[in-house]
Amino acid sequence: MRYATIVLTWADGRLNAIDDRFSRSDAVAIEAIRYLNPIHEQRYVELLELRGDLERARALLADCPEALEYDVAGTDNRGVAYVQCRIVEPVDELLSILREHEIVLDWPMTYVDTDAARGLEVTALGTSRAIQHAAAALPDGIDLDLQRLGEYDPGGGQSSPTLTARQRELFELAVSEGYYEVPRETTHRELAAKLDLATGTVSEHLQRIEATLAARYTSALR
Repeated sequence: MRYATIVLTWADGRLNAIDDRFSRSDAVAIEAIRYLNPIHEQRYVELLELRGDLERARALLADCPEALEYDVAGTDNRGVAYVQCRIVEPVDELLSILREHEIVLDWPMTYVDTDAARGLEVTALGTSRAIQHAAAALPDGIDLDLQRLGEYDPGGGQSSPTLTARQRELFELAVSEGYYEVPRETTHRELAAKLDLATGTVSEHLQRIEATLAARYTSALR
């Protein structure tokens, strides 16, 4: 069995109306899609991993016409949303590609920041032929960036998260500037100035970088 870990980005920067609403909110964010499955014609369910103000998440879902039913659970700015959604493009196209080419997904799908836009990191499992044909079938407006490709090993950790190009650039700069020295030799503001980014963006990137590296370290210990 082969696997391919890819990052998908959309020309308009959104997967669906729910993703669009959350991406424009500073109060709460979707960090991953833990599971997604069609339940009947023109409807699917998904579990969304949330970080931030869960009351704001409820308000965003209540205001979204694609969210037909939902529930949010969690505490301390971490939670999960169960959402029944109306199927619209490009979700319908992506689900059709998975069915047609008999591709299985390795959950979760994780949101990552790329140089161009916010993307979704996905690990697809199947034969080499199926994966190639599925990639070729992606519709216009969806870009694919291959991260890893190889033989699938359930215990090999090949589907663990990786750093995006922007995250690697920031991490390398943070190390070279002494951000991880004790005491620290630079600040978020100084790193942001060197990369022409907002200070808040640098702070969020570093949190994601550290979470990714911690997950990779944890996988290596298993």
